[in-house]
Amino acid sequence: QVQLVESGGGLVQAGGSLRLSCAASGTIFSINTMGWYRQAPGKQRELVATITSGGTTVYADSVKGRFTISRGNAKNTVSLQMNSLKPEDTGLYYCNYRRSYDYWGQGTQVTVSS
Repeated sequence: QVQLVESGGGLVQAGGSLRLSCAASGTIFSINTMGWYRQAPGKQRELVATITSGGTTVYADSVKGRFTISRGNAKNTVSLQMNSLKPEDTGLYYCNYRRSYDYWGQGTQVTVSS
């Protein structure tokens, strides 16, 4: 079992920045992928960014150049630096840990006002 705890969401004006963090605990394997997904009201959950334990990153086209995903030194933490936020970035952001199974955090709300 893996538990994920997210922090860092909030309300920000368009053009502002937020930083999300997620810590994983439990049975953590050294080789894994962690990432962030988001879900806006009435829409499906979508990929924001992922990073492997080796440092390979994937970003949604909509956030490239604005968001940066990174892993902590302990490899069980992942952060998402979000700059130049837009109202369309609003949603519930979920941390994800993937090995042979997907584990999800409870989600942290990000609201960007225009």
